[in-house]
Amino acid sequence: MLSELVSGPYGPLVVFMLRVTDVSMATIRMLLIMRNRRFLAPFIGFFEVLIWVTAIGIVVQHLTSPLHVVGYAAGFATGNFVGLRLEERLALGLATIRTVVRQGGAELAADLRDTGFGVTEMIGRGRAGDVEVLYSVLPRRQVSRYLDVVDRGAPDSFVVVDEPRRVQRGWQFPARKK
Repeated sequence: MLSELVSGPYGPLVVFMLRVTDVSMATIRMLLIMRNRRFLAPFIGFFEVLIWVTAIGIVVQHLTSPLHVVGYAAGFATGNFVGLRLEERLALGLATIRTVVRQGGAELAADLRDTGFGVTEMIGRGRAGDVEVLYSVLPRRQVSRYLDVVDRGAPDSFVVVDEPRRVQRGWQFPARKK
């Protein structure tokens, strides 16, 4: 039954879907590794490889079928796109945001705190003189909400968003009890 399905006209579609799935999983797995998620990444990797072995086995059996090969390649390309979109939606991990404002930094920091964000204020010097620098660490899924507050309070500010590899302590991340 399965061999008839993958040999027939639906075979390239099956290969395509398998590749979209395994490449999406690979993308998520690699991003989890970069974010130090040690236990989830191997679990995903196990199923990713099972799916890949199935897809490559079908293609190798049907190497004379250009549609199977195209399904494999198209599934790979689409899987990259889908994997990145999935990761965007999941927004795993943390973000650090540095906001540089010429004036009104204290008011903006207060607005951010009122919204629930932690903010560290610093004084800096830019090309045009003194500036105020606001520094925050927050979950990635809250970045757009943070930026909305910044856009309302200081629309001309300079903003840099990064992803930290590791965060220890702070008011949101207390030290673990031993």
